Amino acid sequence: MRVVISAGGTGGHIYPALALINKIKEKEPNSEFLYIGTHNRMEKDIIPAHGIPFETIEMYGFNRKNIFKNFKTIKSFINSYFVSRKLIRDFNPNIVIGFGGYVTGPVVYAAKNLGYNTFIHEQNSIPGKANLFLSKYVTTIGVSFKSSIKHFPEYKTIFTGNPCGEDAVTQPPLKKNDYKLNPNKKLIYIVMGSLGSSKISEILIKTMSLFKGKDYEVLFVTGKESYEEVKKHKLPSNVFIEPYIEQQTRMMKNADLIVTRCGATTLSEIIALNIPSILIPSPYVPDNHQYKNAMDLVNKDGAVMIEEKNLKGDILVRTIDELINDEKRIKIMKKNLDSLKIPKSATKIYETIKEIIDRK
Repeated sequence: MRVVISAGGTGGHIYPALALINKIKEKEPNSEFLYIGTHNRMEKDIIPAHGIPFETIEMYGFNRKNIFKNFKTIKSFINSYFVSRKLIRDFNPNIVIGFGGYVTGPVVYAAKNLGYNTFIHEQNSIPGKANLFLSKYVTTIGVSFKSSIKHFPEYKTIFTGNPCGEDAVTQPPLKKNDYKLNPNKKLIYIVMGSLGSSKISEILIKTMSLFKGKDYEVLFVTGKESYEEVKKHKLPSNVFIEPYIEQQTRMMKNADLIVTRCGATTLSEIIALNIPSILIPSPYVPDNHQYKNAMDLVNKDGAVMIEEKNLKGDILVRTIDELINDEKRIKIMKKNLDSLKIPKSATKIYETIKEIIDRK
C-alpha cells in the first residue's frame, strides 16, 4: 500500500496518524508512506524521528481576531495546494489520509481534485474547520465520537474510534526507575497535552507544596515552554517534573490517576488503558470542544472534571486525595471506562481504507 498522510499542529492529530501508520506496517510491511506536514510545527521533528519520509508545506490557520491576517492564510492555502498536487502526483499513492490540523486542507483537497481516494479522521466531538471543509469532498470520514456523526454527511461517515486507543494497549510501560520514581508507590501523572499549558503551570507552582508528605508520587509533564520556569521553584521530594515525554502512553500505563487536558487522543488512551482521571478542559480551544470531549467520560462517571476557572486553593490536591484513597470509586470509574472502549480502532480504519482502495 502506498499512502500519503497529513496531520499537524498538535500531538492530538499527529499521534493518531502515527498509530494508523504502525497498523498499516503491521498488516502490510512493504507499504510506503509520504507524510506532508507544516514547516514550523511539532510534526517536523516527530515524523522524521520515526523514519517516515516527510515533506513540508507552508500553511497557517485562520485568525479569528485579525481578519486581515487571513489574506496570508488564503495565499498559503493556494501555494500549498499546488505544492501538494506535485508531491501527490510524484508519489502516486493508493490513498491520501488526513488526520486534522489546517495543514490537511490543501493536501486532501489537492488529492480529491487529482482523483485519488481520500479519507479523513476527526478526533474531537466538535469537528475542526479543516475537516468540515474537506467533508464535502472526501471518499469516507471516520470519527472518534458517535456525537460527531451529525456534523458530517451521514452516508459516508463511520464510527471508528481513535486509533491511538488500540496502539496504547500494545505499548509496553516505561520503567519508573528511569524517571527516579518509586515502583512501589502510587503515581499521579499530570500532563497538559503535547504543548503543555503555561496557565496550569502557574496554578500548579502555587500548589505543589501541598503534595509534601503524601504517600503517592507526582510526575508533572510541564511542556517544553514552561519547564524552565517550573524548574526554578523548590518542589517536594515526591514531585518530579519533565519537560516532555514523547512516549506518553507508555508512562500513562504506570499511572494510578491522571490529571490532564481533554484532547480526544488523550481521552481515547485513558479509556483504552482504564485510567481514572481528573479532566481540566482547555477554555482556549475552538468551540469549547475539550469540554464537550470530557463530558462523554464525565456523564458515564468514568472521570471527574474541574474547569480551569475553578482551580483555586487546594481543590486539585483535595480532589486527587479523595479519588486516590477511595478504592471503591476507582473501581467504579474503571468499570465505566471499560463500557466506553472501542476495540481495535486502528484495525477498523485500516480495513476501511483497504476497502476503499479495493473498491476502486
